[in-house]
Amino acid sequence: MGLWSFMKDTGKSLFGDEEPSAEKVQQEVSDLGLDAEGLDIAVDGDVIKVSGAAASQEAKEKVIMAVGNLEGIAAVEDNAGGADPVFHEVQPGDTLWAIAEKALGNGAHYEQIFEANRPMLSHPDKIYPGQKLRIPQEGTLT
Repeated sequence: MGLWSFMKDTGKSLFGDEEPSAEKVQQEVSDLGLDAEGLDIAVDGDVIKVSGAAASQEAKEKVIMAVGNLEGIAAVEDNAGGADPVFHEVQPGDTLWAIAEKALGNGAHYEQIFEANRPMLSHPDKIYPGQKLRIPQEGTLT
């Protein structure tokens, strides 16, 4: 189990003035085309709880990233088992190249970070401070 903190005041606006709801969160996951089969997504205030058995580690991590990077969400509680994901919080001035150099040892691996965060990222230059990104681990790098 892990508890992953997110910046509540940044991210995609999905709820407006309403409280976050499981229905809207699940619809966002579906709209992104993410594989949430086997996962239960619940909302408790500004915390999203993900439990169950994901189809893969990658699927679980992408769901956590997608729901955590929504405006109004402060944390995601991961009760879905598997390995702990590796995330990076984007800092002012960060680029995917710089993040890849730091996290993967080679800036040229930025495309792998970009692909690991699709469809949440639409372009490698469209990252923002406070956003969390999924960092692919050994065995998933090409």
